Amino acid sequence: MKLTEDFRNPELAGALVDIINRRSTRNVRLMEFCGSHTVAIFKYGIRQLMPSTVEMLSGPGCPVCVTDTADIDRAIAIAQIPNIVLCTFGDMLKVPGTSGSLQQVKAEGSDVRVVYSTMDALDIARANPERDVIFLGVGFETTAPTIAASVLQAEADGIDNYNVLSLAKLCPPVIKALLDAGEVDLDGIICPGHVSVIIGSKLYEFIPHDYGIACVVSGFEALDILQAIDMLISQIEEDKPRVEIAYRRGVGREGNIKALEIMEQVFDIIPVRWRGVGEVASSGLKLGNKYRQFDAELKFPVEIATSREPEGCLCGQVLRGTKKPTDCSLFRRVCTPEQPVGPCMVSYEGACSTYYLYEVNESG
Repeated sequence: MKLTEDFRNPELAGALVDIINRRSTRNVRLMEFCGSHTVAIFKYGIRQLMPSTVEMLSGPGCPVCVTDTADIDRAIAIAQIPNIVLCTFGDMLKVPGTSGSLQQVKAEGSDVRVVYSTMDALDIARANPERDVIFLGVGFETTAPTIAASVLQAEADGIDNYNVLSLAKLCPPVIKALLDAGEVDLDGIICPGHVSVIIGSKLYEFIPHDYGIACVVSGFEALDILQAIDMLISQIEEDKPRVEIAYRRGVGREGNIKALEIMEQVFDIIPVRWRGVGEVASSGLKLGNKYRQFDAELKFPVEIATSREPEGCLCGQVLRGTKKPTDCSLFRRVCTPEQPVGPCMVSYEGACSTYYLYEVNESG
C-alpha cells in the first residue's frame, strides 16, 4: 500500500476491528502520546469501534498545550519590548497566559507575526537588520531540528539579529515522568509517530523493560492506528511487552541520525516545566553556550509576575490522562475554540479542541 487512501480502506479497517474484538480478552488501558494521533482516533471514530475491554486515553502529546504558563507569560513580555518582532506558529497566538495572550498584545500594537517555518522567521530577520527578530521555538523532537538548523544558518550567514526563545521539549522523559507518577495504570502506549521519525523507536525501550508496558509506534491513518492497537493487544495477551513499529514507511529504530546530530550540536538538555506535570528532568532544550548569542531569554531578560493557571481549567489533568475534557465544568459552556480558557481548547491537536470538534459526549 502506497497511497494515503489505501490506509483508509473501510474493508480492511473492518477486518482489523474484527481481529481486535476476537483477540482482546483482558481489560486494557491504552494511551496515545501524540496530538495528531488524538485527532485521528476521534476523526475515524476508533474509540467507538473498540471492544468494551479496551479503554483509550490521551496523553500530553500537544506541544502547545504542555507549554507552561510562565513560558507563555515570558513570550508575551518579550513581544512587548520596543523594536522586537516575535514570530510564532499560528496556534500559539490564542494560548492564554496569566493575563492576556500574544493575540492580545498584537492587537495592542506589538509586532507579532505568524510564520510557517523557522526559515520564514530567519528571512524576516534578514530583511529587517535594524530590528531583533525572535522565533518562539515551541515543539517536540519533530520541530527541534528545524530550530537548530535555523540557528546554524543564522551563524553561517552572519545574521546577528535572529534569536530563538527555545521552549522545545523531549517526549521520552515525560512518558517516564507520567509512568513514575502512577496516576494512571497503563497496559500499552501508542508512541508518537512524527517524533519517532526523528528519534527512532529505541528511545522507548525503557518502557517495556522497566515498566512492563507494551509499546507500538503508529502512523496517522485509520489502518495505522488499528494495526498499532492490534499489535499492542497481542503483546498484552501474550505477556510479552516490547517496542514494535507499525509505521515502517516513516520510522526506524535509530531515527534520523542527521537531525539528531544537529540537535545535539546546537542544544543542551535541561529540566523544564510541563503544564500539568511540573518539572521533568532532561526534557527541555536550550541553546548551548556556543550559540548563546542567539538565545532570546538571555538577550532579553524580562520580569514576569507569578504565573497562574485559569481558574477552573482542567487542562493539566486532561494532559495527564486523569480527566476527560467533558469532566471540566468550563468545557463547551465557557471554554470554546472561539473563547478558549485553556490551551487544550486552542490547539487543533489539543484534547479539548478534539472533543469539541467531534462532538464527543461524556460516554465517548
